[in-house]
Amino acid sequence: MKALIFAAGLGERMRPLTDTTPKPLLRAGGKPLIAWHLERLAAAGVREVVINTSWLAAQFPVALGDGAGFGLRICYSDEGPVPRETGGGMLQALAWLGEAPFLAVNGDVWTDVDFASLPREPRGDAHLVMVDNPGHHPQGDFVLLPDGRLREDGGPRLTFSGIGVYRPGVLQGWREVIGDVAGVDETPPRFRLAPLLRAAMRRDAASGEHHRGAWTDVGTPERLRQLDDALA
Repeated sequence: MKALIFAAGLGERMRPLTDTTPKPLLRAGGKPLIAWHLERLAAAGVREVVINTSWLAAQFPVALGDGAGFGLRICYSDEGPVPRETGGGMLQALAWLGEAPFLAVNGDVWTDVDFASLPREPRGDAHLVMVDNPGHHPQGDFVLLPDGRLREDGGPRLTFSGIGVYRPGVLQGWREVIGDVAGVDETPPRFRLAPLLRAAMRRDAASGEHHRGAWTDVGTPERLRQLDDALA
């Protein structure tokens, strides 16, 4: 299985830290956030990783190289000065990811999720790791049914962790699903993945699991400090 790490965001909520360093390269526990993912992916048997980049993109190859130091082969999907959002970034990365299911993870989260435990062949187009709602996101995102299916509503919501296994088919018909919003007519297009995930739920093609271990959305300098203290 190959993997995609989303690392193209501007990190605006993390400024001034991200004025000179892209958020996934900020350090916690003595190493860049993205390095924790790379180590766990390698331990799970992943050998090829695509990292999408935009803000301060040139720093990633300098910091991570070609992946050999992690036992991986890293390809960089440079999106230019304007990030393509999660959907557009995934669409562009398919040129490297190929036609098989792949794992994708946000570069600005920290977690102890065992990537090896995630399904290599999701039963639908997407299998999402859900977590308890953090204090900064109490409303949650999606409903996880007892049989593992995901829904937009119909019960208490959990928060999407930013970790999932996808089939390329999750992007099929993306233009019709996304509609006429800003960015879709750009080359390459810019659009979010969330509407496609909701569309997959409506056609019963999205499953999930509840991770009850450690997970942090490192979205602010304070959360980064708290994570660094905990890992230390």
